[in-house]
Amino acid sequence: MFISEDIRYIGVNDYRKDLFEGQYAVPQGIAYNSYVILDEKIAVMDTVDADFTKEWLEKLEHVLEGRQPDYLIVHHMEPDHSASMAIFLERYPEVVVVASSKAFAMMKNFFGKDYAERRLIVGDGDTLCLGKHILRFATALMVHWPEVIVTYDETDKVLFSADAFGKFGALDVEEDWATEARRYYIGIVGRYGVQVQALLKKAATFDIQTICPLHGPVLSDNIPYYLNLYHTWSSYEAEEEGVVIAYTSIYGNTKKAVNLLADRLKEKGCPIVIYDLARCDMAAATAEAFKYSKLVLATTTYNADIFPFMKEFINHLTERMFQKRTVGIIENGSWAPLASRVIRGMLKDSKDIAFTETTVKIMSALNEESMAQLESLAEELSK
Repeated sequence: MFISEDIRYIGVNDYRKDLFEGQYAVPQGIAYNSYVILDEKIAVMDTVDADFTKEWLEKLEHVLEGRQPDYLIVHHMEPDHSASMAIFLERYPEVVVVASSKAFAMMKNFFGKDYAERRLIVGDGDTLCLGKHILRFATALMVHWPEVIVTYDETDKVLFSADAFGKFGALDVEEDWATEARRYYIGIVGRYGVQVQALLKKAATFDIQTICPLHGPVLSDNIPYYLNLYHTWSSYEAEEEGVVIAYTSIYGNTKKAVNLLADRLKEKGCPIVIYDLARCDMAAATAEAFKYSKLVLATTTYNADIFPFMKEFINHLTERMFQKRTVGIIENGSWAPLASRVIRGMLKDSKDIAFTETTVKIMSALNEESMAQLESLAEELSK
């Protein structure tokens, strides 16, 4: 695949993996992206997962047409991008490795060597001339590992963005970019909003016409759309007005309350999304909680705590710096309701969380009082 006259795509699609990083469901697969810049000097941009080394090397050799690569630029040391580099460097012993100083330390950990005799350490503002193409480097500390760099090709105005602007899904799958990019970003990068904001400030100094991430499609149309979404996600602002209702229910009474609340919100024209936390994709529910402006947590008291799936969900939120949202609570406790207290405690360090005035308290099953509380909660959330 041609990215430009001189830049080729040599990545691979992985449909073998069911869980990316051991936790994120990838029913549409995942892509490991790698690129080659063909100039007077040839630069290979990252490698791929170890399961695809042979396929990747064959693609590389086809693009090289008998030439020898000069540089391997390592943007990120996670094994899905770096695992093939030791074999590549054995095959091409003259190649110079270009990376951050932290990346070389990680190479020692992964491969037992740091390639001291053939390395070029780069950081903010450093450049590398390939001939026609001038590459400018920028550090991307903790987006989402500490060794990450990005590369801007000043000639073709291409940003090689490491894991930034990536998404789940193989490249031969047609699907909405934002949905899977959001799930990817919130799940993997979401904690590091401050660091992503720092990278966006650096990126704003480049005239970016194309973004080449390490996962997901090459982005060349409407670049401001992708940059704006990353700004929204990394500043923890809501993308849209609406309510996510996340619940757990043991015998169906909490679920009944959730469905009644959902009906009232629909009647009031309020967009809603409902997640049964015992059965849903937790990563998708987490991403949607960051997408919308309001969240309702509905659960039972359980062993003087809250139901395990709800506890896991809130941990997913707080680990990713959940903030700037309105939160409503529906608690169910047959003799000692504690869910509201536990939830508020778990969110106490989250910034700019506004709890609704109404907390719905169910004592085993709905009654007139809790039904009236549901009406009040729906009124608050729909404002």
